Amino acid sequence: MDRLQSMQIFARVVDMHSFSRAAESLSLPASRVTRAVKELESFLGVRLLQRTTRHISLTPDGTQYYDHCRRLLADIEAVEASFPGSAGRPRGRLRVDMTLSLARLVVLPALKDFQSRFPDVELTLTMNDRTVELIQEGIDCVIRTGTPDDSPTLVAKRIGAFDWVTCASPEYLARHGTPRTLEDLADHHAVGYLSSRTARTLDWHFVVDGEDRNISMREHLIVNDTDGYVACALEGLGMIRAGSYMVLHHLASGRLQRVLGEFTSPSVPLSVLYPRNRHLSPTVRAFVDWVAALVREVEPGWHMAAAR
Repeated sequence: MDRLQSMQIFARVVDMHSFSRAAESLSLPASRVTRAVKELESFLGVRLLQRTTRHISLTPDGTQYYDHCRRLLADIEAVEASFPGSAGRPRGRLRVDMTLSLARLVVLPALKDFQSRFPDVELTLTMNDRTVELIQEGIDCVIRTGTPDDSPTLVAKRIGAFDWVTCASPEYLARHGTPRTLEDLADHHAVGYLSSRTARTLDWHFVVDGEDRNISMREHLIVNDTDGYVACALEGLGMIRAGSYMVLHHLASGRLQRVLGEFTSPSVPLSVLYPRNRHLSPTVRAFVDWVAALVREVEPGWHMAAAR
């Protein structure tokens, strides 16, 4: 029995609350994962996990052993990463989750650069804006917009920010006129964006003379996809208030026109989040540093678009 590998397998089963998901994340047969845990229990002479048809849970002995495993495995990773050999190079599987719009408009166009720099990394990129359980789902890090909630289990690293842009198509403005004040918005309608986090459409937030102003727009059409949200504006179906990086090229081409540019709101942070109880591996660190540099390259353009 390879005790180090067995410890890694056991810890992954606990992290993901599942033998099958642990096997998938480790690229091992499910039978190998089950056998490793059984051999470990036999070697230690204690039961580590309570198994039912629906879930698994740690026994008191299992809790104690798991805590020691996490510390030992983190120490091993830290020691290996401190040397310039193969152990310290970014390699292996990496699972990252981010919003579809950020992936399509910012990350995917530059992904060849990441692959050329780190050819030994096998990247799985999932795209959505729902709340994910990083450890249980085997995700190494996520990129999210907005101010992260304080979490005892996650570390948040800010990598950039973007501005809000209020805009509409020339066709829409020709039909309905161009709003000059926030009060004028009462005579307009917007495409609503349905948040998956709150199950509600988003109000429009402005700061006027240092005071917050939240405006609920009339919405004859509501969507829950950022690409669809911008597409609706391009078709003249209503005004939108979108992240500057989402509409930058449409503003440059004239397909969308910015309105109410003098009414601003605070920039929206962009952060990478990863589990607090995991050592930041060379692979995760390489991706975090790469995407932070990528955002810094395009961030001035985001803010320049919002200033138009």
